[in-house]
Amino acid sequence: MTRINGRKLALVLGATGGIGGAVAGKLRDRGWDVRALNRNAAKAALHRPEFEWIDGDAMVAADVLAAAAGVDLIVHAVNPPGYANWGKLVLPMIDNTISAARAHSATVLLPGTIYNYGPDAFPTLTENAPQNPVTKKGAIRVEMERRLQMASLDGVRAIVLRAGDFFGPGAANSWFSQGVVIPGKPVESIMFPGSPGVGHQWAYLPDVAETMLRLVDRRETLPAFATYHMTGFWDDDGTKMIAAIRRVLDRPGLKVRSFPWWFLPLASPFVTFMRELREMRYLWKEPLRMPNTRLLQTIGVEPWTPIDTAVRATLVSLGCMPADHGVGTKKRTAANGSARAMQLEM
Repeated sequence: MTRINGRKLALVLGATGGIGGAVAGKLRDRGWDVRALNRNAAKAALHRPEFEWIDGDAMVAADVLAAAAGVDLIVHAVNPPGYANWGKLVLPMIDNTISAARAHSATVLLPGTIYNYGPDAFPTLTENAPQNPVTKKGAIRVEMERRLQMASLDGVRAIVLRAGDFFGPGAANSWFSQGVVIPGKPVESIMFPGSPGVGHQWAYLPDVAETMLRLVDRRETLPAFATYHMTGFWDDDGTKMIAAIRRVLDRPGLKVRSFPWWFLPLASPFVTFMRELREMRYLWKEPLRMPNTRLLQTIGVEPWTPIDTAVRATLVSLGCMPADHGVGTKKRTAANGSARAMQLEM
């Protein structure tokens, strides 16, 4: 479906969030028109005036249906703020998106997570690995995808890209911003949720968005329900992210503290996000990685930003360092090398 002006149209649910905003921006860069649904469209438009903002609620089926009129793509990147009321809100929202996609013959694009998987699928998570989540949030993610897959049997096309823990500009509720550094403050120490020797899977938000858009570019040739994994930044021994933060700050001796897991049971009854962090501890106890073989077969090369560049952008966006920090000083080479490409499976 193409509009009279020759530009394709996408509806983004969650355009004020990290992944939704990143995908929306890259859609614009590719010549798409972007429509965004928000309960306070006038306020949202002040920050991203390049989008067409429509007042509405992703929980209201009629609002989503009306906003999706004429669109080619629906980006479902909306989540309850602060992880509150996941059980009551998330599934109705994906149902509304599916109904709107069916009515308007639009493709659904969903950012996926590793929460679908339990330890029985570790350490290598392929797209077809068994999904036996050990958390409520993981079970909901599995059900979201199941509903999309069932809808694909009835004519709805869907693309799901699963990735590791997000970091980067806009990734506010993330392990990096909540469990590694403190937003808005200079980094005086690094918190470490894992253990040395235990690998961890990270995903830089702009790379995730770019990967999703490369899949969208090929949507007509993909299976009706298409799932992919991206490798992102694989911290093979659990210390590479710490080393990158130290390099970017030019503080090789920056102190590392163990993450206070002991505190989470005390805070969990009062702070929803703390409860979510506690539930996800199993992801830090064992190494897990996501081969990108299927993704490479589809798009050829996985987008990849050198880790030091990605960490610098993340720390600046979180207010943990000034944008001009280190400018004019000797630049360091990223640990993995900026020339590393992703043509080969990691």
